Amino acid sequence: MAIKVLVVDNHGILRQGIQALIEKHGDMEVIGQADNGLTAVELALELQPDVVLMDITMPKLNGIEATRRIKNELPDVKVLALSVHAKREFVMDMIMAGASGYMLKECVFDDLVYAIKVIVQGQSYLSPQIASIVMESITKDNVFGIVESDSNILTPRENQILQLLTEGNSAKQIASQLDLSVKTIEATRRQIMEKTEVDNLAALTKYAIREGLTTV
Repeated sequence: MAIKVLVVDNHGILRQGIQALIEKHGDMEVIGQADNGLTAVELALELQPDVVLMDITMPKLNGIEATRRIKNELPDVKVLALSVHAKREFVMDMIMAGASGYMLKECVFDDLVYAIKVIVQGQSYLSPQIASIVMESITKDNVFGIVESDSNILTPRENQILQLLTEGNSAKQIASQLDLSVKTIEATRRQIMEKTEVDNLAALTKYAIREGLTTV
């Protein structure tokens, strides 16, 4: 049976390119595309792919949180991060979220196909540069996965609300999307500002960009 792949990236031309290349392989098929993390979670639950190719920096919900949600609901689904980010925190956060592999977008397509087949078999795949980062983290931190990242000071819910705030959503809009009260959103925003030690939206936006929760 063909390997079912869900492609998640906020750049349409990249999603279309990956789909065109994958579909040249008779043993693989793209069953869906998503341009943000929330849609990725919804489609994963609906379509039950074998592999999710996951970007990291996306609107509405970043790839790390999307991966965590997918793995919580569908532990057998494999997630392969495909990103421009080689920052240690991104790599380790994705692995801790449940990703089976991590590749940079500069990789050649044959390597991507190989990685998909490897993780479907229950193994892990890291491109050489990413493997070096992981090994350095293991050595430096002593315990695998314990990485000092500013984003760790926020809960997953706080990260999500921060991302939505910095994308220009009002407290009322966020409350509607997350089925929470406006009062709860406002309280969470104050908590985020206290934890990050910033006191205005511009500074929060700069923080979110730095942590890969949103883009400019």
